[in-house]
Parts: sequence; structure tokens; C-alpha cells
Amino acid sequence: RCVEVFYIYFRAGRVEEPYVSITKKRQMPKDGYSEEIEKEVGQAEGKLCTHRSAFSRASVIQAFLGSAPQLTLQLYICVLQQEITAARSIFMVLSLLSIVYGALRCNILAIKIKYDDYDVSVKPAAYLCIFMWRSFEIATRVTVLVLFSSVLQIWTLPVVLVNFFGFFFYPWILFWQSKSPFPENIEKALSRVGTTIVLCLLTFLYAGINMFCWSAVQVKLNDPDLINKSQNWYRLTVYYMLRFIENAFLLLMWYIYKTDIYLYVCAPLLVLQLLIGYCMAILFMLVFYQFCHPCKKLFSSSISEGLMSCFKFLCFICKPPKSTILTDKAEVKSENTDETRSSSKTIDSQKGNPHQSVSSNA
Repeated sequence: RCVEVFYIYFRAGRVEEPYVSITKKRQMPKDGYSEEIEKEVGQAEGKLCTHRSAFSRASVIQAFLGSAPQLTLQLYICVLQQEITAARSIFMVLSLLSIVYGALRCNILAIKIKYDDYDVSVKPAAYLCIFMWRSFEIATRVTVLVLFSSVLQIWTLPVVLVNFFGFFFYPWILFWQSKSPFPENIEKALSRVGTTIVLCLLTFLYAGINMFCWSAVQVKLNDPDLINKSQNWYRLTVYYMLRFIENAFLLLMWYIYKTDIYLYVCAPLLVLQLLIGYCMAILFMLVFYQFCHPCKKLFSSSISEGLMSCFKFLCFICKPPKSTILTDKAEVKSENTDETRSSSKTIDSQKGNPHQSVSSNA
């Protein structure tokens, strides 16, 4: 692909192309109106766009199936050996940047897939927010996994397998619940077995991404494009709530069972820093979706409205049922009426005592 890209790029414009294709894109709505723009795309430009999208997908695969395990392993070795060499630190920084770049490309791919009909332009502020969001999220997640695995090696594999298979089977469970027919239009040359293998590889990559950070591209097997194009704030909120609880639990286990290699580490401060780092990732994510998303004008509801509805739903779940409230109120009312009756009786008795004393004196 690289050789073909350079060949097409340096030959572009020298030979007139036999035909061009016309693409129609809509602008972002301004004052409620959206114009449609026609653009001529030549063969060379179309091939370059195809290769660019392939490179973006390859960077995502390389980041989460290559760099993420490599960074985790290198940091684990540094913790056990209690030293960080210069070469190892350079490779860990490069691996972290590779993962962050893959996550950033995943966000951009999700935006372009969901809003394919619009001419999307991502501003530098959006890139900065995504970079900070993914950096804090991935760095804290890898550190938490390494700290937990350094003291509880036996329980590392169950934690990893539960996370991985949970995200691997989640799209399949939704597909079986929808009772949709098996997707046949992925590739005409593929048989049913080949289609199943492709879908398994897709969900494998999806699970690998969600092990370390939120996957902006949500897999939906009953959709023709295999991508969920709706913006689901509930799923996003549930993911980050559960991930925060899991990170806090793993840090608690590390704090309880930490060994002598952490003798000169201030454990409470480290736990606090990691939790604050994950909260910083959530903060940058909220800033991106609220202010810097290139298609925020197309949202049916903003991130603040979605979070408020999620919190209202959680408060509604946590509230006690009305029947118990009514019974409590009835019990309180009955107690109040009994107290008033008893107090009125005592007052009447006190009022009746002078009459009795006067009659006795008479």
C-alpha cells in the first residue's frame, strides 16, 4: 500500500484521468439550514482516500493488539526489577504514543462513519481534547493493571478474561436478542464460515480496544455497516462508571496486598493520583463532546442533557418505592394522632381536677 500510495501521489496531475466521480456532502447546519456541496473526485484521489482509511484502521489494530500489551509488559518488568532503563523508557513512551494515536484515529473514524453525509472538519482544539482524554485514560488503566498484577498474579488472568470475553460476546448477545438474519452482504466472495471469521476478528479487535479505553466505534452486527451510528449516552455513562469502580477496586486490592517492593512508595498518594488521572480523562471527554465535537450541532441531545437524564434514572432506581413511603407516612400520621389524643386527654383531666377539688371543699 505504501509503494502504491507514493506511486499514485507522484503521478497525480501528469495524465488526464478518463473519468471522475461526483460526491455530495452536506455542510454543518448554520441557523437551521444546511447546504449540499458537490465535489469531483478523480481516480487517484479516490484511491488515496481508500489507502488512508486502510492506514487508519491498521494504526488502530497495531495500537491495541501490539503496543498496548507491549506497554503493559514493559511496565510490569520495570516494577518487578525496580529500575527503568533509558532504552526501556523510550520504548514505553513510544508505545503509549502509539496507543493514544490509535485511539485518536478510532475517534475520528467513528465521527466520519457516523456522519458520512456531512463535510466534517476537525479543529485543533478537538484533537487536543481527544489526545488529553486518551492519554490520561490509557496511562491510568495500564498502571492500574500493572500494579494489580504485580501483587496478585493468580487473579490477573481471571480479571483480563472477564473483561475481554465480556466485550467480545456483548455484540453477539445484542445480535441474538435482535433475532436478525445472519449478515450476508459483508463481502460477496465470502462464505458463511468466512463471514463468521471476519465478524469474530472484528469483535476481537473491539474487545481489545475496550480493555484499555472506550471504543468510539460501537459494533452492531445486525446493521448493514456493522457500526452503531446512534449516539448512546447511556452506554458511555455506564462504561465509565463501571470502569472507575473496577479501577478503584483493583487499586484497593493492590493497597491491601502490596509487597516490600513498594516500601518507598506512598501508596495512598499513588492511589489518589491514579483516580484523579482517570477523572481528568472523563473531564476532557466531557469537554470534547460538549464544546469541541465537529458534529455537535447534529446531536439530538447534548452530553450534559444525557448525563442529567442518566443521573435522574439512577436516582429513580435508588429511591424507595412509593408504597413504603405511603406506609411510613401513614404510620407517622397514626403516631401523631395517638399523641394528640393522649395529650388532649391529659389536658381534659387537668381541666377537670379544679372542679373536683372545689366540689370536695364544698
